[in-house]
Amino acid sequence: MALLEVTDLHFTYPEQTRSVLSGIDFSVRAGELIVLCGPSGCGKTTLLRLLKSELQPAGRLQGEVRFYGKPLPQQDPAELACRIGLVQQDPENQIVMENVRQELAFGLENMGVPADVMRRRIAELAHFFGLERWLHKRTETLSGGQKQIVNLAAALLLQPDLLLLDEPTAQLDPVTAKDFLQMLRRLNEELGITVIVTEHRLEELLPMADRVLMLGGDGRLEFDGASRDWVVHVHQKRDPRYEPYLPSLARLYLSVHERKGKHEAGPGDAGEVPLQVKEGKRWIRQLLAKVEPDQAAATRPEQAADKPRAARPCLLECREVTFGYADERLPVLRQLDLKVEEGAFLAIVGGNGAGKSTLLKLAAGLEKPKQGDVLLRGMPIRKMKRAELYRELGYLSQNPLAYFLEDTVEEELRRAAERSGGEGSRETLRELIELLNLQAVLRMHPHDLSGGELQRAALAGVLLSGPKLLLLDEPTKGLDPQLKKTWGELLTGLHKKGVTIVMVTHDVEFAAAYASECAMLFDGEIASTGAPGPFFSQNFFYTTAINRVARELFPDAVTFREVMNRCARLVSPS
Repeated sequence: MALLEVTDLHFTYPEQTRSVLSGIDFSVRAGELIVLCGPSGCGKTTLLRLLKSELQPAGRLQGEVRFYGKPLPQQDPAELACRIGLVQQDPENQIVMENVRQELAFGLENMGVPADVMRRRIAELAHFFGLERWLHKRTETLSGGQKQIVNLAAALLLQPDLLLLDEPTAQLDPVTAKDFLQMLRRLNEELGITVIVTEHRLEELLPMADRVLMLGGDGRLEFDGASRDWVVHVHQKRDPRYEPYLPSLARLYLSVHERKGKHEAGPGDAGEVPLQVKEGKRWIRQLLAKVEPDQAAATRPEQAADKPRAARPCLLECREVTFGYADERLPVLRQLDLKVEEGAFLAIVGGNGAGKSTLLKLAAGLEKPKQGDVLLRGMPIRKMKRAELYRELGYLSQNPLAYFLEDTVEEELRRAAERSGGEGSRETLRELIELLNLQAVLRMHPHDLSGGELQRAALAGVLLSGPKLLLLDEPTKGLDPQLKKTWGELLTGLHKKGVTIVMVTHDVEFAAAYASECAMLFDGEIASTGAPGPFFSQNFFYTTAINRVARELFPDAVTFREVMNRCARLVSPS
């Protein structure tokens, strides 16, 4: 008997004519680890919520979901709540208690678990996840990534048979994301917990997945099969909407083989496609062994002589900034200094809880330093009027739902355009709706949007005022690869027009591709800065997947395009 069976599932939200899900059929065997992927808005989050009875959205539902052979509506709700766990995309949606220990105990208390059993389970899970030092922290002081780990631990305390995760690594730094996924692997392999996880970043997940389910843009199940077969399937589609989904290593392998003219990738090649770094390094070494040393050297770009760059005015400055939360023994930021020149595109990276979001809130005037000053064009922002400050800067927080008060996206954006003032703002709104592909969600309630759709809608509202300084906290969270590319091109266009951008991100690939400068926040201060190439190429973890694979051949190449261009010259020398 299958653990889970989904049969001819259709779902349409209220007042919508287009089905979000259409004719979905699949089954899940006990102990499988399944990756669910597809474009933003294709119905991944909706499908997961339909598998979790108490979170099923309102709308028209057809078809059937069976768990251990029995339809969900016929099962005991309390038992089902324990046996199917869900970690949602936005950790804010699941946090309900004031401190971490209370949050972990909340679900167990609601299920009537005896106190001694509850204490034992919490102790065990806290040790497994390394949560001992967080137990008495206020949940509001946790970073988005820390909250996500607490949510996972809280779901596991109920000892589910099936664990559903909706983009769980979207707010995790590269090191924590790897640890998180390794925890999932251990939970799956050592405890036999069945896992269905949605994700846009598939570099780490594909090698450990038993199967991949891919939803198409029309809400239909387009693929159900093994990871390598999925890679070949997407590559054969030749569809620019889906090609960016492929891990950079697999894309490189398939593209190089086609350039060499040895064969067109087909189903028979699936077993050869490298998915892990060690497989990729082995293939790179084989590639390098077939070329002459001088031919490989010729692929390296000529080093241009360093030219002094004209100094630009300082737009934003943090001067010896110290900040800490009330229940923290040590401040989050300590005498931090940072200068952002006018016209910069700065990406700030660092571990979960390092203070990146706090730094951005200080820059936006939402928090005040305990010591030091934050200056905008040389003026302390604490002395600036709010209206004056927000004519200069736009700020997008990690929780885009906080930007919505109206019943529909369309009404919220219309109000935002009115606040921005005049016909020009309405024209800008029309352009942003088209650019960010929001047409299909305008009449929807914000709570019914997927994480990616919500992020795009909030971005549109922030951009309406035409800010000169843009502060972005995890702007690519919830966006599929194609929308990331669209967003990256949009930011690049704004940057070229003179908008200064400061972006906090865990998305190393995005930072390497689009930022002009990078900074690492560590131990309460800016530990290092530099251009993306030198900054990322010398790191083990804070670097791109393609750099980890190809650094023996191309040490300074950190983006897929850089590595692909050099490989092209290597296999097809002119």
